[in-house]
Amino acid sequence: MDHALAGFSGYMQLGDTYSMLGQVDKSIECYEKGLQIQIESLGEIDPRVGETCRYLAEAHVQAMNFDKAEELCKKTLEIHKAHSEPASIEEAADRRLMAIICEAKGDYESALEHLVLASMAMIANGQDNEVAAIDVSIGNIYMSLCRFDEAVFSYQKALTVFKSSKGDHHPSVASVFVRLADLYHRTGKLRESKSYCENALRIYAKPVPGTTAEEIAGGLTEISAIFESVDEPEEALKLLQKAMKLLEDKPGQQSTIAGIEARMGVMLYILGRYEEARNSFESAVTKLRSSGERKSAFFGVVLNQMGLACVQLFKIDEACELFEEARRILEKECGPCHQDTIGVYSNLAATYDAMGRVEDAIEILEHVLKLREEKLGIANPDFEDEKSRLAELLKEAGRARNKKAKSLENLIDPNSRRTKKEPTKKWGFRI
Repeated sequence: MDHALAGFSGYMQLGDTYSMLGQVDKSIECYEKGLQIQIESLGEIDPRVGETCRYLAEAHVQAMNFDKAEELCKKTLEIHKAHSEPASIEEAADRRLMAIICEAKGDYESALEHLVLASMAMIANGQDNEVAAIDVSIGNIYMSLCRFDEAVFSYQKALTVFKSSKGDHHPSVASVFVRLADLYHRTGKLRESKSYCENALRIYAKPVPGTTAEEIAGGLTEISAIFESVDEPEEALKLLQKAMKLLEDKPGQQSTIAGIEARMGVMLYILGRYEEARNSFESAVTKLRSSGERKSAFFGVVLNQMGLACVQLFKIDEACELFEEARRILEKECGPCHQDTIGVYSNLAATYDAMGRVEDAIEILEHVLKLREEKLGIANPDFEDEKSRLAELLKEAGRARNKKAKSLENLIDPNSRRTKKEPTKKWGFRI
């Protein structure tokens, strides 16, 4: 038993070390080996096994492996139900994690159910601040479901508790201000949104003792997204730069910094500062490769964005390599019909055309049109652009499109929810 305990501790500590270095895949491998040793020594329903399962589930959430995280979290819940009283603090913690997983998978109703049960458990245990934190999460779910009045109610409940228990200038208060700012922005109340952003920024500018750099950086990043959406990229960029500076010397923040750098790249691209944008994307890509996220959909999107910056700098060969890698990743992670994948197809076709690889460009455009006609439907403004561009390329190549007749049902998009005509985009590259 002592030997097994030593092996378990060794693997878990090694996993933590890899995690601090940003190498998520390797950390998960170590945690899994530690869990296996623990199960062999203690059995599958020991409470300590439950804690390790939850720890590993959290690592999988960080790596965006949500199916595996859900499987482990369910196991944790079963173990804690077997060993704890109903509505225990342990069960509440499990349900909060399960809510994060369900929300990430788009299952908002299940996430809401877990959060309500977690809140009831925390109320029963007199944990007012934890109840308030759950209220914020409940508000987030309501906002995702467009139930804005209920979201406001949840946020205001949390705000009242945080102000009374932690003070008006605590980062928890600022975090609720940010959520309210986002909500009012989404509902078109821009004056209220700006006011809440300013209130949050005042708190982050003079943080109370005990406030972590991670809390401030997270808040600044969220506010930057609001500035970005109201077409203020310069202000958004300033906030992202502040956030990155706060985290740059913190261990275990590689993935977070990479995400911020990718966002900075987008802002710089919008501002026409293409060389800086490319460098920011490149730094993000390097960090994501080393952290084990080189197979994630997010990584594919960043590669696509870096490719666009390279196009603007006339680095067409480099752009082509980036688009091709992005295509491989997004086809695997999102499937060929996903909008991000379709965007990369379009960018790659335009790049091949610019390189004189007309046949390759034709092949991709025919593939995209076939997807639209057979699976996605053609009720999309990009369809006519792609069709016209393909006709031009075929004319250059001296041949006609190889196309089978399609039935009417394939020419109408059954999933289209477009209610008004959107402006048609010109042929070119897509972010």
